[in-house]
Amino acid sequence: MGFDRSIKIAPSILSADFANFGQEIQAIESQGADWVHVDVMDGHFVPNLTFGPQAVKAFRPHVKTVMDVHLMIAPVDPYIDAYADAGADVLTAHVEAGPHIHRTLQAIRGAGMMSGVALNPGTPAEAVAHLLDLTDVVCVMTVNPGFGGQKFIDMTGKIRALREMIGDRPIHIEIDGGVDPKTAPLVAEAGADVLVAGSAVFRGGSVEHPEVYGENIRNIRAAAEGTWT
Repeated sequence: MGFDRSIKIAPSILSADFANFGQEIQAIESQGADWVHVDVMDGHFVPNLTFGPQAVKAFRPHVKTVMDVHLMIAPVDPYIDAYADAGADVLTAHVEAGPHIHRTLQAIRGAGMMSGVALNPGTPAEAVAHLLDLTDVVCVMTVNPGFGGQKFIDMTGKIRALREMIGDRPIHIEIDGGVDPKTAPLVAEAGADVLVAGSAVFRGGSVEHPEVYGENIRNIRAAAEGTWT
């Protein structure tokens, strides 16, 4: 997968119809999704439970773009191989999830995936300063992780600090939480290029009416690129 800093929209299937994941994934991809974002939660690191490796493996045949798996779990290391086997393209672990995030990122790359590191709102950009050479994606949480549909927390200062820190390294800055056409331009201007959006993509649409997903995706992309009216 070649690297570029163009805006990428990554709908979070946490907001999809749980009874119809295969068709939902196909619908968002047909309507312009660049990545498919899968939120894995353990009820321990965050106060919610979602998808295990078997669920992610079931999603994989439907994903034709990039399957971006975000682990909101602790510990991470015992599950890296399982999510690699399930077909994750990107596997993101939280810097707060364990004491040895450097080793975790090494293991993710060693298992053949792109490595991501996520930062909770209260964690400063400097927490990843010594991890960048092992990192393909830095995910900035703009909500406290655990649930979809939360209000955006302004992290533009952190995003700018990361953008400067990253320099010309081929590292994506991903934003997760509260992204919609109003917040997308704020984070894009600060330096983000991968925008995770759940309810803002899926709201009002369905597999029977996927054109609504397309309109929502186009509006977020246009807002981030400064062409939305």
